[in-house]
Amino acid sequence: MNSIKDVLIIGAGPIGIACALECKKHNWDYVVLEKGALTNSLFNYPLNMTFFSTSEKLEIDEIPFISSNPKPNRNEALEYYRRVATANKLNINLYEKVISVEKKGDVFSVTSEKQAYTAKKVIVCTGFYDLPKMLNVEGELLPKVLHYYKEAHPYSMQMVIVVGASNSSVDAALEIWRKGGDVTMVVRGDSIGDRVKYWVKPDIENRIAEGSIKAFFNSEIVKIEADRVIVNTSEGQKTIPNDYVVALTGYKPNFEFLEAMGVTLSEENKKPIYNSDTMESNVDGLYLAGVICGGTETHKWFIENSRIHAKQISKDIASNL
Repeated sequence: MNSIKDVLIIGAGPIGIACALECKKHNWDYVVLEKGALTNSLFNYPLNMTFFSTSEKLEIDEIPFISSNPKPNRNEALEYYRRVATANKLNINLYEKVISVEKKGDVFSVTSEKQAYTAKKVIVCTGFYDLPKMLNVEGELLPKVLHYYKEAHPYSMQMVIVVGASNSSVDAALEIWRKGGDVTMVVRGDSIGDRVKYWVKPDIENRIAEGSIKAFFNSEIVKIEADRVIVNTSEGQKTIPNDYVVALTGYKPNFEFLEAMGVTLSEENKKPIYNSDTMESNVDGLYLAGVICGGTETHKWFIENSRIHAKQISKDIASNL
């Protein structure tokens, strides 16, 4: 039987790594469990993704993040967080998915795919990139429909519909068009999103205005077939020839996982109940950190403004461990 851990951290993204650094500083017996690769969400970002923020805003624990670009890209971020984890010899178990977390008396019983753990405190830093928001239309499960985008090359010389008007949708549409894809955007709203990166927004708007990229605003897909897509538009229903649908409509936290641990979620936006000073949830000893704190409002929390969660949590744990 494993010894009782002081702290068990679920998720090895940037915030999970920051929490692990705090545990190491306090000489706590801790472990980080990550179901995928280190910084799994960042790893699954598009290959050419550029952050909105500058590198110093992505730093954790005041460890310098040196970038050769004004705004760092995905590869630089992967290198930075990997070096932070390896240089500090953090205790991280990769490819070990947590199945259940149950409070038993004063400790937590945590079961993963590989073994069982007991811990005095648990920190959940699982992010929100694992579960895509589905279109819920007929044909969405066809192989040609994708909810994640990696790179443009597979879509060269193909008829591609990109769903959405967020940063990810706009980046995908521009990249695919520049690699020779025939791109049509289907957007529920009446314009490109306000939060699209300011240096990219004019680019997509100009491509749409000149007709290089087609766009249907105030529109929704109603059916996906093998060689076409049916779209309800403001001008009536249209049938668009199609090879691929890249549905980048956003992602959501695993709310069922939180509720199974006993965390209470608000009815309005699924925001978990927690103390904003300590980040402790309604379950004593169970802490939340990072974007998971925002519920369905995943745009409220980023690496930049949730780095502080690690220190808030460690301060509270130190006072009662």
